[in-house]
Amino acid sequence: MKNNFSIIFLWLNVLITVNVSVAQQKSTMKVVSKKTTTKKMCCTTAIPNRLLINSSNTNISNSVKITDNKTHEGMVWIPGGIFSMGGDNDQARQDEFPKHQVKLNGFFIDITEVTNAQFAKFVAATGYVTTAEKDIDWDELKKQLPSDTPKPGAEILKAASLVFVPTSGEVSLQDYSQWWNWSHGASWKHPQGKDSNIDGKENYPVVHISWDDANAYCKWAGKRLPTEAEWEFAARGGLQKKVYSWGNKKVDEDKFYCNYFQGNFPYKNEVSDGFIGSAPVKSFPANNYGLYDMSGNVWEWCADKYNNLYYDSFKKVKVAINPIGPAKSYDPDEPLVEKRVMRGGSFLCNESYCSGYRVSARMKSSADSSMEHLGFRCVSN
Repeated sequence: MKNNFSIIFLWLNVLITVNVSVAQQKSTMKVVSKKTTTKKMCCTTAIPNRLLINSSNTNISNSVKITDNKTHEGMVWIPGGIFSMGGDNDQARQDEFPKHQVKLNGFFIDITEVTNAQFAKFVAATGYVTTAEKDIDWDELKKQLPSDTPKPGAEILKAASLVFVPTSGEVSLQDYSQWWNWSHGASWKHPQGKDSNIDGKENYPVVHISWDDANAYCKWAGKRLPTEAEWEFAARGGLQKKVYSWGNKKVDEDKFYCNYFQGNFPYKNEVSDGFIGSAPVKSFPANNYGLYDMSGNVWEWCADKYNNLYYDSFKKVKVAINPIGPAKSYDPDEPLVEKRVMRGGSFLCNESYCSGYRVSARMKSSADSSMEHLGFRCVSN
């Protein structure tokens, strides 16, 4: 069983055994132990966080011109309305309940996830450097570690991000360190590590994007990240109380509805849908609102803070109007770490291990997390 220290340092690929005797951490370990008996996300319910910088800290100059987005090119209008938000089948987890009524104003949303080509234009215009491309700030990291934690070597603290590496055979699905590799040089420009590139992949979703990175892009583009409620409303495509963005048919019934992991996760991907990793946007059918990849392909950041009991706050509310998430983040897996919500699942989701492509499925990680299957899309009023 991992304690908080080793969970965090999975990212750093450090093999250190420590005995943490702090009572608060013992309590945390008990919570994590209990959680490991539940169904897990393809990334795990306790993604380790990078803890590099303040989530409010970006490197876009105040003098950078923000795009005037009056045309809403590449977006569709989602009419306002009321819908039932939350889990619809027995795969839904505790944080997807209770199901509750939500009323939203209309909004524009990107038809696809933000692509490499779009993000490249942003970087060219601003000189922005993503979280994954920055060395780790030890002074920031140590603030959320036991006080006697030794400082790792300089090589460990160099810029890196998490890359998926399939295992050679069947492994325990409780130990996600077996398929995630802390890879130096991995970034949006090098999604599978320093020796990879995005040549010819301009129309693929940009990945290794932190919440901070996504917000910086949104600011430049004159847009914003969707609230969790907006994201789910858009993903449902006008369908009521359905499990997936296409309805209730199984993910591979009649045809492939989204990009996901076929076979035995995490070692045997049968690639039946034609994609071993992420797929170009628009490779799979759009939902009823004309939105692509609201299920599978890459996880998408939302604006909201994550709190595992957030939905409980609506038990006595007849209709929640334009909810924007909890005021305070809380994740029992890592109580000291502020987290944000991610939605939609990814190419690593698998029915036998997780079902993150369900429209109500929730994921979470710290604002400075970046991974090979993590991107975003934008909305606008």
